[in-house]
Amino acid sequence: MQNRCAAASCGACYDAPLFRFPRDPQRCKKWVENSRCEDLQEKSLDHLYRYCRLCVKHFDAASIEKNDSLNTTLKDDAIPTIFDVSGQSENGQLKRKKPADKNDETEKNAKKKTAKSEKDKESDTPTVSEEDEYKDYLKSLFEVLVLLGVQNIHLKGPAADKQESLASSNFQALLDYRMNAGDEALKKRYDAQPENKECCSSSQLSQLVEVCEKCIRDELLKEVRQNVLFSLVTDDLVKISEEWHLPVFLRYVDQTNCQQEKLAGLLPFEGDGEALAERLLAELTDKWGLNMEHCRGQAHSCSGSHFRKIKAFASKLSQKYPMATLTPSSVCALTISLANSMAVSGVQLVMSTFRKITSFFSQSLSLQLELEHAISIFYSDKEDKANELKEVSRTSWTTRHDAFEVAVVLIESLLLCVDSVHDNEEMQWGDKITHYALQISKMLADFEFVMSLVVLKNTLSLTRAFGKNVQGEAADAYFAADSLKAVLHSLTEVSDNIDVYHEFWYEEAVNLAASLEIQVKVPWSVLKHRSGSRTMVQPESYYKQHLTVPVVDHVVKEMKELFCENHLKALRCLSLVPTVLEQNKSAEPEMENIQMYKNDIPNAGTLPAELHCWWVKWSHRSKGDVVPCTLHETLQLADVKFFPNMLAVLKVIGTLPTFVLENKSDVSYRRFKMYMENTPDNCRSKSLALLNVNSDARYDLDAMVEAYVTAYPEKDA
Repeated sequence: MQNRCAAASCGACYDAPLFRFPRDPQRCKKWVENSRCEDLQEKSLDHLYRYCRLCVKHFDAASIEKNDSLNTTLKDDAIPTIFDVSGQSENGQLKRKKPADKNDETEKNAKKKTAKSEKDKESDTPTVSEEDEYKDYLKSLFEVLVLLGVQNIHLKGPAADKQESLASSNFQALLDYRMNAGDEALKKRYDAQPENKECCSSSQLSQLVEVCEKCIRDELLKEVRQNVLFSLVTDDLVKISEEWHLPVFLRYVDQTNCQQEKLAGLLPFEGDGEALAERLLAELTDKWGLNMEHCRGQAHSCSGSHFRKIKAFASKLSQKYPMATLTPSSVCALTISLANSMAVSGVQLVMSTFRKITSFFSQSLSLQLELEHAISIFYSDKEDKANELKEVSRTSWTTRHDAFEVAVVLIESLLLCVDSVHDNEEMQWGDKITHYALQISKMLADFEFVMSLVVLKNTLSLTRAFGKNVQGEAADAYFAADSLKAVLHSLTEVSDNIDVYHEFWYEEAVNLAASLEIQVKVPWSVLKHRSGSRTMVQPESYYKQHLTVPVVDHVVKEMKELFCENHLKALRCLSLVPTVLEQNKSAEPEMENIQMYKNDIPNAGTLPAELHCWWVKWSHRSKGDVVPCTLHETLQLADVKFFPNMLAVLKVIGTLPTFVLENKSDVSYRRFKMYMENTPDNCRSKSLALLNVNSDARYDLDAMVEAYVTAYPEKDA
């Protein structure tokens, strides 16, 4: 975690290897003497070993261990000899330190004693040593905080969550361990307050967590700013400390031309409408320091109940920053994303049932085997069909592009399975699992669920192939842009003839309900609300008005907004990927699409000539040449740097949330999902979530200490 060289002529060393001060007293003393750094003179051997480093620049080549490992190591007797003690030479290189003279050393020690006696007389002002001790104490606190956060260990512990005291907390327990192991800074602080049972107050811990979160975010945003362009990706709202928060990820292409997507934080999501949108935007720009002029894409995954609020934020972002193109997110199938965003009770019932099914069958392999047994019963005369469904059921089918089609085919087997688990005739399952099975059974045996599932299956089947292509390979996404018109035409036809289509869909749902022995009826909440009315609510007309029409209208509207003209131009920019050029070699990439990013390329004047050269290179390639098939492979080409405009455009579209992250760049998203799934509600923290998800980030403890001292100049008593 240390990245700072202790030599006076150095500082932060992010690239140069750093080496600990040795434990051997004689060699450590020699390191201190040669460095001629007065700040190190009075440090203890333990402090030097734990907190101080010298970078490789201070050692000659003979001191470096030569081996086949990627790590740089020192020889056991290595002594640093190269220090800049009198400025730099004419060529800017560090001067070699001359051997210390005994007379100089005697004179130096005499001056140190005189200076120390003078400092002792100045009792009214805090001494430098006291300031150092306080910072060492803070550094120990941050070190423990980072360790617990990275391991996702709750600081206080569930039992101590509502207590003000930290005496019995996990945080204090680890501090006690460090004191027993010889942490002098912590021990001295603890001994100075014998009446307390803790090294750190609850309020100070909150301050430490706040500073730690800010430093981690600042480090992440520094990398984003280095690469300039980025896209904003939000996930569904999560509840932390009884408040809703919006997870915000930033997608960009780094200096090695690899796609990255990092969790930048969780924003409080309280309020409504225009005020909420303004507040979220202010958090991003004023508090986080993001320059939204550099935002090239935005994608939002949200459930129907929060859809309107997120939509207002997305609209505000598009109005102020037109280049922030609204797209779907690649981490979620388009059909699932469209369904999640519908504020229709029946649709939300289907989606919540899907989530419960996923959670239920992930608890035990035996449950999966039980489902496969149910499939065998229903398809006893169709072995091939049964085997196919068993294979599908072993996948994460509830998140697939064809999830609704699969659910319609599997529903009978699912219902038989969960009913069998709930009956528990052989006493095989525990109470928790049988109760869970009963909940799913009730959901599946509801006609509102069946009707909604059939409507979703038929409506979203029109977008399924398109969505799979757009979120697939580069060539598929490029050619999908031209098929959008046909998809919208099909959806419009359904909308214009909704009466006919609804009649067919309703009949399909009734037949499916009959096979499941489910009564055809409107939701109980509707019947209860109209209990005093003499007019009977007809199921067919009710579901047409409150389900079929809203679903079709929503899908048409969302498809038009998600695939606007700017987004289609970005998809067509995939014509720069060599495999697309090869398939479409008769046509040179269209300049109009690429010029959308004319302000993001280094030299717009040479764009036509460079584009032509790029097309010639790949459309007339030699036999045996390997053709990159993906955006990532194209960005990794060694000679792409000779086409700076092409590289710039490829990096821009690489930031867009539509395209699937390659080279395992979605690790941050997966870590966040794991954090939310594996962390109890009362143990969640937006700050520690950021620390845990970004556990591979570079942490500078010294920077955290300085930030804390600046933010809270008064020392905690």
